[in-house]
Amino acid sequence: MPRVILHLDLDAFFCSVEEIQNPALRGQPFAVGGKPDERGVVASCSYAARAFGVRSAMPMSRALRLCRNLIIVPGRHKLYREHSEKVMEKLRGLTPLVEQISIDEAFLDLSDIQANKTRLALDLQRIIQTELNLPSSVGIASNKLVAKIATEVGKKSSKKKNEPPFGFTVVPAGDEAKFLAPLPADMLWGVGPKTNARLAELGIHTIGDIAAWPQKELIHLFGENGRELWNHANGVDNRPIVTEYETKSVSQETTFSVDIRDEKTLLKTLREQARDVARQLGAFKFCRIKQPTARHPIGG
Repeated sequence: MPRVILHLDLDAFFCSVEEIQNPALRGQPFAVGGKPDERGVVASCSYAARAFGVRSAMPMSRALRLCRNLIIVPGRHKLYREHSEKVMEKLRGLTPLVEQISIDEAFLDLSDIQANKTRLALDLQRIIQTELNLPSSVGIASNKLVAKIATEVGKKSSKKKNEPPFGFTVVPAGDEAKFLAPLPADMLWGVGPKTNARLAELGIHTIGDIAAWPQKELIHLFGENGRELWNHANGVDNRPIVTEYETKSVSQETTFSVDIRDEKTLLKTLREQARDVARQLGAFKFCRIKQPTARHPIGG
């Protein structure tokens, strides 16, 4: 029996949380992020702002040029984590097989649940909206790869303007390759700008084009990545749901609002970062003593 994997993505999550705190922001072009004069970037933006071309990871100064009336809201990551945890509690109330891959995104394995999976997913989406006031989009398929792409397709196909898409897409088992075939090649995991450019040179523009190429030729051109490209293009993804991760590294960073050339200031900052990393390592060591496998930390 094929697996049933649900992918859930909270729509414009940071902005949705800010709208809960300040309903006057609803329908307004606004972005969560840093100040434009301090090298701030857009962490999240409302759908009204996206209509002007504003996008996540864009420098806030450029976002303001695109949308002069853009409202800038400072990020509140502790608040976002609190709302994320409430969502994850709802997901784990359905199944313990939940893989949280970011603060606003997760996979669920619904295979062993004895219920109509589509109805269950629709109810979950509705509950997250009505009880937590958060919009979300959902993709359902037989594996993680296709489920995630299904979510993206549902978002892009939404006809709503200046509103969350509330995408909902189900890919029946056996239709994975058919569903993927007409989509642009760069929607496939593993196809970044460089790989996409190389594929275009070969006349490969869609996922179906990749699937149609002989696997051996793709391996010759891209090494072992070629094998993965071919499998993914044909809708094959056997990765299991991972409920726990082991932390592999810790780090600290500081972004200066202006260029700093003073050696004393830089050395002071470096020492502060080193102390912070040492504290993280100390806390991690303590957690490892109490719990053999540490859960991957939620990012902002």
